[in-house]
Amino acid sequence: MEYEQSTPGLLFWIICIAIGIFYIATMWKVFEKAGKPGWASIIPIYNTIVLLQIAGRPVWWILLFLIPIVNIVIAIMVHIDISKAFGHGVGFGWGLALLGLIFFPILAWGDSQYQGPPQHG
Repeated sequence: MEYEQSTPGLLFWIICIAIGIFYIATMWKVFEKAGKPGWASIIPIYNTIVLLQIAGRPVWWILLFLIPIVNIVIAIMVHIDISKAFGHGVGFGWGLALLGLIFFPILAWGDSQYQGPPQHG
């Protein structure tokens, strides 16, 4: 009996690469809109530090991303703060957290302007 191994085809990999390039370009634009260097969006860990700065959260929060369950809550909070920093509300922040491939391009190439980190109190 022959065993046929199923592997992703070329079209699958082309689509994955295209989505990756699109997401990099999107985050690059978001970083630039916030006055940060676009290249920072492609550096692992540093890109999270910059997102924390854009959101107005302390850099040490990066440690909270290492704690299971807590990291989900922190990620949602940071996305809501990023949304507010660009003049949007909590609902848009949830969109960034749950549907980033849709909402980050809206943030990047839409009319949104960076207004600075939101005030936390």
